[in-house]
Amino acid sequence: MRIDILTLFPEMFEGPLTQSIMKRAVDKGLVEMHFHDIRDYTLDKHKKVDDYAFGGGAGMVMTIQPIADLIDKLKAERDYDQVIYMTPDGQRFEQRIANTLSLCGNIMILCGHYKGVDQRIRDHYVTMEISIGDYVLTGGELAAAVVSDAIIRLIPGVMSDETSALTDSFQDGLLSPPVYTRPADYNGWKVPDVLLSGNQAMIDEWREQQAYERTKQIRPDLLED
Repeated sequence: MRIDILTLFPEMFEGPLTQSIMKRAVDKGLVEMHFHDIRDYTLDKHKKVDDYAFGGGAGMVMTIQPIADLIDKLKAERDYDQVIYMTPDGQRFEQRIANTLSLCGNIMILCGHYKGVDQRIRDHYVTMEISIGDYVLTGGELAAAVVSDAIIRLIPGVMSDETSALTDSFQDGLLSPPVYTRPADYNGWKVPDVLLSGNQAMIDEWREQQAYERTKQIRPDLLED
């Protein structure tokens, strides 16, 4: 998979997408991450990439020219399965979307800033608009990192145990059950006996019940469908 991220601040990705599992995915050649500075494509001599909105109002808008030129350049070099725009008014990011995007070959992610990008970019280039929640960030970079992480970890070979991702919260519409590890008794706080029984059928039944009860208590909305 190749992910191209279009941003005003490429240095913001030096941490979250260059460490841990994400770094291993790149080192193993399972994913390519490319960060493109939108300012490098502006024709303005002062590297200006924003302007006032037509019709007035507070805030600035990212201009169309540098973004369009950058997208055109990348699309001339390869086909993209999705051109994603990170925006608070996009569809809410969910596990099912991450699952689908993990099957793509090439993805482009545009990070917005200010009041957003010129609408014509959204109308003529963007194929998917994603929000990571009902709140507003200063820019799309952190959201793009979240989406990239959620996608990359699902690519076969990225995680040492590929079945681990399949038992995460939301994969089956439920939250994950509680998990425990050694020691079995810590200051009198004991691991449930069923997990020490060696009876896998009983353990699976317990985990399923716990997952249902946790979902009912914490995220009952997931059980409404």
